[in-house]
Amino acid sequence: MTLNKIALCLSISLAGSCSSMAFAENSSIAEAVINGKTKINLNLRYETVDQDNTKKDADALTLRTRLTYETGKVAGFSSLIEFEDSRTVLGMDDYNNTLGKNTDYSVIADPETTELDQFLLQYQQKSLAIKVGRQLITMDNHRFVGHVGWRQDRQTFDGVTFAYQPIKDLTVDYGYITKRNRIFAEAKDIDSNDHLLNAAYKTSLGKITAYGYLLEVDNDTDNGLDTFGIRFNGGTSIGEQKISYQVEYAQQDADNATTSYSADYLLAELSTAFSGIGLKVGYELLGSDNGNYGFSTPLATLHKFNGWSDQFLNTPKEGLADLYASVGGKVAGGKWAVIYHKFDADEASATVDDLGSEFNAIYSNSFTKNYTAGIKLAAYSAGDATAGTVDTNKIWLWLNAKF
Repeated sequence: MTLNKIALCLSISLAGSCSSMAFAENSSIAEAVINGKTKINLNLRYETVDQDNTKKDADALTLRTRLTYETGKVAGFSSLIEFEDSRTVLGMDDYNNTLGKNTDYSVIADPETTELDQFLLQYQQKSLAIKVGRQLITMDNHRFVGHVGWRQDRQTFDGVTFAYQPIKDLTVDYGYITKRNRIFAEAKDIDSNDHLLNAAYKTSLGKITAYGYLLEVDNDTDNGLDTFGIRFNGGTSIGEQKISYQVEYAQQDADNATTSYSADYLLAELSTAFSGIGLKVGYELLGSDNGNYGFSTPLATLHKFNGWSDQFLNTPKEGLADLYASVGGKVAGGKWAVIYHKFDADEASATVDDLGSEFNAIYSNSFTKNYTAGIKLAAYSAGDATAGTVDTNKIWLWLNAKF
């Protein structure tokens, strides 16, 4: 059984019943340790960044090594430990690693690090799964809670999570987080007091999800970021043509010692396929509070949204409207996709309205069950000069091996 299936089953994944994927029980702790599973994942990646500013072009060749060991189960209990190491290779380290090195270069957010990525105790029965310790947590499409798996040092959390399935079509997930182990090595990890609640119900038309994420950074200040929302995703057919859709709305309140803000989130997306070619069109709005605050998702897999050049990891105070379309398919045994984004401000000001546009492209090929290689491109064209962004081009080449 793979680690991905275990994570899908035991983490906050809204995946339904876990019983069919469970390990066979062991009669003793010693037997469980002997029957444990060890996995290794190696990711070699080259990244280059070219920006239209005073920063030097950045180049990085990094190797991420992830070693995972999970015991077998005893009376429903098991344990997992995972180490992660990221190193530059062949001296190719001409980049700003976000930790104060080479600040005259553009940023590539892959600092060198060796750290404990996961360390947890987990318990599972037919309708309940509990995890305590350092762990991956993802919810829905990673828009609000994700692992930022694209970066070499992925995001994990310290805390406890519960996944409960009281009836066949209903799942309820809760997580309490005491620390956010972010992608910048241990230097920028954040103590927190976060509560995550997500409940999903499957219907004949699709899945409806309601959620509440109450986030608070533990830095002895009066602050809070509370988000409540509802999401619906499903599919239908018009004749023989299948169409998938998702819609989502959320409302956010942000408070600190002196100020309170409120902003809305909206997503609408349609996708289909013709003759093996997938098509998708969508609109995502991260709203603004009168041009003073932009809707924020600090626990998200941000690289997945609003363009791969990562121009909008922090939502502009004017908000962000992203109209996007993509086309993709298969060729030569691999997968390809091309995506276009048009960015605008939600609350335009006298100086900021056009936030630019971006083309993304990717091709990847899993040429055996153990190896995957790919190339990925991002080309961002800046909009209004006063918006604070610049033309940016990024290229990635990678080779991944897992055993």
